[in-house]
Amino acid sequence: MMSQEGMRMLNDIHIVDFVLVDLALYLDTHPYDQEAMEYFNHYARIKNKMTRDFSMRYFPLTKDLAESNKEWRWGDAPLPWEGAC
Repeated sequence: MMSQEGMRMLNDIHIVDFVLVDLALYLDTHPYDQEAMEYFNHYARIKNKMTRDFSMRYFPLTKDLAESNKEWRWGDAPLPWEGAC
């Protein structure tokens, strides 16, 4: 079972991901809105950092973040039937 802090970090990543999806949909119809593009880039950088931080502390969220000097970490994540989703 993941710690409360891990659950909070994962929830924060989901929130930022929702913001990115919403901004991408907006940019699909307003591709020249420079302010929206700056917001998108800002939140994309935040999500990348949050995802890297989470992956280093708990388990990788994507295969490209499974890097480790000691062992292959992709299988470290709890499985859906273990209550992680």
